[in-house]
Amino acid sequence: MTTVRMFVNGQAMSGGDISHALEGARFLGPAKTAPRYRFYSVRDEFPGLHPVEENGRSVPGELYEVEYAQLRERLLPAEPEELELSVIEMADGSGSLAMCMRARALTLPEVSDISEQGGWRAYLAEKGSV
Repeated sequence: MTTVRMFVNGQAMSGGDISHALEGARFLGPAKTAPRYRFYSVRDEFPGLHPVEENGRSVPGELYEVEYAQLRERLLPAEPEELELSVIEMADGSGSLAMCMRARALTLPEVSDISEQGGWRAYLAEKGSV
């Protein structure tokens, strides 16, 4: 079985609305991205990473080892259209797959930059949504 590393930072994290899509995947632990991303909330429903050249932040999340079949058949179909599969840089310099904001989605209504909030769970806690 071929596996890949998948970084999640929103609803696919443990306890999130689509965490079931990672059921059975091997949890590798909490992780952070390299400080090369801005982090956005889309309608306060889900977050998205977007790479930037400057003023990037490190975003916390979870890292999993996922089989390709699980990624293809369970996780990707559960992801919203504003996100796309990409390769990101982790804080330790390694790479991982992750869902990132499509560039065209950055200008949609109800998309806000939450990079300073310290991650999706911290953002939701601040809003009183958790």
